[in-house]
Amino acid sequence: MITTEVTYDELAVLIKKGAGVTFDPRELEQASDTPFGVLGLDSLGLLGIVGELENQYGKSLPPDSERCRTPREFLDLVNSTLKAGA
Repeated sequence: MITTEVTYDELAVLIKKGAGVTFDPRELEQASDTPFGVLGLDSLGLLGIVGELENQYGKSLPPDSERCRTPREFLDLVNSTLKAGA
């Protein structure tokens, strides 16, 4: 079965790969309402993560995906978009 939900584990890997910032997935989940800027991830890094997810899932994300402010907001947007296309 193909999953259509991005988890904090996957987001932590994508952040490491795309922005070079390392997070323990559990810590990232605990900080899910902390702005990305505070976590050390800028909009350019988030844009790279958006591109990686689009390539991985073969689905375009909304144009303003990189404007999400927190991990929770980003995952909610990404997962609702993926589920809508499932």
